[in-house]
Amino acid sequence: MTIPGGGPPAPEPLPPARPDAGDDEYSATVLASHWVQRPDPEPAPVPTLVVDSGAVPGDATVLRFGPGVTEALARRPHPTLPTLVTPPAPRRRPQRHALPALVLVAAVLFLFWRQHTASAVGVREVSVTAASETLGCDSTAGIVGVVRTDGRPGTLSYRWVRSDGTSSDVRHTEVVRGQRQVRIELLWSFQGPGRHTAVAELRLLSPERRSAEVRFVYDCP
Repeated sequence: MTIPGGGPPAPEPLPPARPDAGDDEYSATVLASHWVQRPDPEPAPVPTLVVDSGAVPGDATVLRFGPGVTEALARRPHPTLPTLVTPPAPRRRPQRHALPALVLVAAVLFLFWRQHTASAVGVREVSVTAASETLGCDSTAGIVGVVRTDGRPGTLSYRWVRSDGTSSDVRHTEVVRGQRQVRIELLWSFQGPGRHTAVAELRLLSPERRSAEVRFVYDCP
């Protein structure tokens, strides 16, 4: 290229030097954001579900979420279930029930005794008499026994015993309420000649034992 004016031509400008990868003096100053290599992001913590039955008293259950729950529970001592101790059965005190039982038994016995005694006739006196003190030939002695009572109802049991060695069977007679005297009769017959002193005895057997007797003479020449 010739420059007007007769001067030598100016040298052509050199092309700009390209950066060389092996040049130690080269350094990147600006890089696009998508060229920058970033470390992989840490994975998001997975929520952990923990059932904590010892956090609150009773049967309530606590749900805990989030990181660190597993490690916190690992450091936490395991709860120990309380030992159930059965209390000893209270000892029965027999003396607490002994007195009411005795009172009840005494009341039952008293009522039984009262009912029994109220229905049992009471005997006041027993006596025996003969219609005649002396009997003639071939005659019969009329003997009467009298039992005086207290007027309560009941039953009298008795028998007659004679001096000739014989006795009657056990006999019974009823006493009504308000009856205070009971007559019991015996007929004793005699035959043949002779003189004999006879004894007739009335033996009361129940409700209590009592007796009475009478003497008379049988005289037949």
